[in-house]
Parts: sequence; C-alpha cells; structure tokens
Amino acid sequence: MNVPIKTPSEIEKMREAGRQAVSVFEMITPHIQAGVSTGEIDRLCHEYIVNELGSTPAPLNYHGYTHATCISLNHVVCHGFPDFNKKLKNGDIMNLDVTVKTPDGYHGDSSMMFIIGENIQGERLCRITQECLYKSIALVKPGVRLSELARAIQKHAEGHGYSVVRDFCGHGIGAGFHEEPQILHYDGYAPEADITLEAGMCFTIEPMINVGGYKTKVLRDGWTAVTKDKSLSAQWEHTLLVTDTGVEVLTARSDEDFSFLTN
Repeated sequence: MNVPIKTPSEIEKMREAGRQAVSVFEMITPHIQAGVSTGEIDRLCHEYIVNELGSTPAPLNYHGYTHATCISLNHVVCHGFPDFNKKLKNGDIMNLDVTVKTPDGYHGDSSMMFIIGENIQGERLCRITQECLYKSIALVKPGVRLSELARAIQKHAEGHGYSVVRDFCGHGIGAGFHEEPQILHYDGYAPEADITLEAGMCFTIEPMINVGGYKTKVLRDGWTAVTKDKSLSAQWEHTLLVTDTGVEVLTARSDEDFSFLTN
C-alpha cells in the first residue's frame, strides 16, 4: 500500500486547506436554522469557497456529484443532496460535509452536526459520535495501528447502544481528495491493510454512528446513503496530520477544545 508521506511544503499547504474548510463552517453556521433550505446552505457555501477563498468545492463534479457540499438530514448517513425544496425544521439533525480544494491543489475535509431546535435523542447521538471521533484522534501518533483507532470508535459507540456504519470510511487526503489508506471506524481490518502510522501521513477520521442497526442502502440517485431501518445517523469528521510526537488536527474549529491531546 502506497501511503503518501507529506513533505514540509505539502504540510503547509494542507494546513491552509484545513483553515479554509474551517472558515466555511464559521461563515455558514449563523445561517443554519429552521426555515432555511439545504439548497440555500449549499449555495452560500459554494459562493463563499469560490468568491471569498478563491478555491474550489471539491465534491462538485466529483464522479458526477452535482453539488458543492453534502448535507445529510436525520436518517441520511452521508452524501445527501442539497435541495432548495428541503427546508430545515425543528427537531432535524443535519450533517454538513465540506471539502475545499485550494489553488495549490490540496484538500481540507471536515464535517459537523447541527441540531435544529430540540431533539433529545439526536443531541445524545451527536454528542456520542463526536466523542468517538475525539477518542480516536487522541490515539493518533507514530507507531499506532489503524485498527486501534477503529476499536476505540466501535467500543465507545456500541457501549452507548449505537452501531458503527461499515459501508463508508475515512481516507488519506492531500493533493488527492481520496488517497490511501482507508480509515475504518470498526474492527474490520485485513492484516495487510492495518498499517502503522508514520509522521507525515494525512487522513480523515469520520465515524458515522446510527441509533439503530449499522446497515445502509444507497437511494436511486446513486449517492444518498440512508440507514436501512430509518434510524437517526450522525457523523463528525476532521482532517489530521501525524506528527513526530502525535497528531495535529488540521480542521480544528474555535469551538473545540483539544487540550486532551498530549503533544
């Protein structure tokens, strides 16, 4: 398996890509409220990425995908299509997945959850899913195997009665939107794929956690993945850099506290 090791120059380009992705969330968060359509959210993100950042929304035209972002509501696991006819309502939970490609050609990829109004079950799911992400990030350092990250996610999710989606995973990232390695969020690595982390690797961790069973299906549009049992699903994602001593979260937002990281 050929896992790219980023050079110091490439790492700086990845940092900039991460900063740009974060700025999209800072821009769009005030707009996410009941009555706003997911199509409008996507439009605002698209215009900001192109006009303000001078970059490109990486999902647009990627293998035929027709939008700048992925917006997944409630039982949609991932790759939901933004829709001007789909307005947010009280009780919805929403994942916004943003990937920016900078003029230098490097990618910053992140997603986060939004709760519209009140949804006690959704709030708990979103919190535990974010904890799954953080517990795996805390383990990232040279010498750690990918399966250790996966087991941490699965243990925490299943310990709270949830399930971990198997059909989609994280990925290496850099000049390519999707690079090696694949980052599973459950303990399912074949021995040859369970690589040991090295400084300079960049990848995403993006656990998708369901209230019900882990099985998913893709709708006839060829993209939208939903839970088979129509239970709620949540996802959080960060782009990470393995450093000499641990990890750098390239898409860390100002509302997050990573003081638990020891490096």
